[in-house]
Amino acid sequence: MPYDLWYWPSIPGRGEFVRLVLEAGHIAYRDRAREEGEEALMKDLGARGPRGPYAPPYLVDGDFVIAQAPHICAWLAEKHQLASGDMATDLWLIQLQLTIADAVAEMHNVHHPVALMATYEEQKAEAARAAEGFRRDRIPKFLNYFERALDGRNWFAGSKWTYADLSLFQLVEGLRYAFPRRMAAIEKDVPHVAALRDRVAALPELHDYFASDRRIAFNEDGIFRHYPELDGD
Repeated sequence: MPYDLWYWPSIPGRGEFVRLVLEAGHIAYRDRAREEGEEALMKDLGARGPRGPYAPPYLVDGDFVIAQAPHICAWLAEKHQLASGDMATDLWLIQLQLTIADAVAEMHNVHHPVALMATYEEQKAEAARAAEGFRRDRIPKFLNYFERALDGRNWFAGSKWTYADLSLFQLVEGLRYAFPRRMAAIEKDVPHVAALRDRVAALPELHDYFASDRRIAFNEDGIFRHYPELDGD
């Protein structure tokens, strides 16, 4: 039976990190909210009981439910033989995935630095200040960390991609969308990260997905948003 993936139907967001693993691993799933709408998502989430997820994304396998994108990715990798098979390496991949999640959270805070439920327009001045620091300090710090972690290899774990490689690809794609000028200025300093992004983009396992409407485009409702006034060299 295919898994049920529940996530917001109109944004890539954190759900995309899970989709990439499912798609690249050729793992059967249904993107339930895209089939049935946001109302169905909220109804399902509300019916999950005391051990239910706090928020999407979450994955359902029969009576089993697992939430939080890094947790789901690591669980799928273990269950479907997409991890390295070495415990120390697999724990390190989880560490990388959680660091990517930190970067994603900081990215969201750029355009919503004051209040999650307020609009971007209500906090534009604060967002401009947050974006300046994020562009100058945090993007290079995260990307340099992953550059060192790759240590010249094609993939984090060596000879084959893992979910951490797919997730770094999505992080780079999102940063390119949100900060095209800044990324163009600094990617030369992280050549292995940029090369990994290109290798994932060329994976035959993802060719059909990238060409399909299952891949949701970045937009100004999601985590990665392009506001030109927040970008800079």
